[in-house]
Amino acid sequence: MAIDPVSAARAYQQTARAAQGAAGGGESMDFGNLVQEAIRQAGQTASVAENQALSVAAGQSDIVDVVTAIAAAETQLQTVIAVRDQVIAAYQEILRMPI
Repeated sequence: MAIDPVSAARAYQQTARAAQGAAGGGESMDFGNLVQEAIRQAGQTASVAENQALSVAAGQSDIVDVVTAIAAAETQLQTVIAVRDQVIAAYQEILRMPI
């Protein structure tokens, strides 16, 4: 799965903003918190896409808004999946290391 540079840059910016927000809030921001926040944001983005689809079905919105929301949700989900895949690959590499 290829991720375009714009999506990667956007994901990096969101992660940096999340880390800065957590650092300013007094809570420690570790990798687990970053992943949980990314998953939460992906869920919110998917929820927005569903709401847009429902509003189009009710005749209250434009189809372009739905397509945009679905594309944003798909990009967010692909980013989370790419990070998950990299974490799994790194873990497997660590397991292969000689002791």
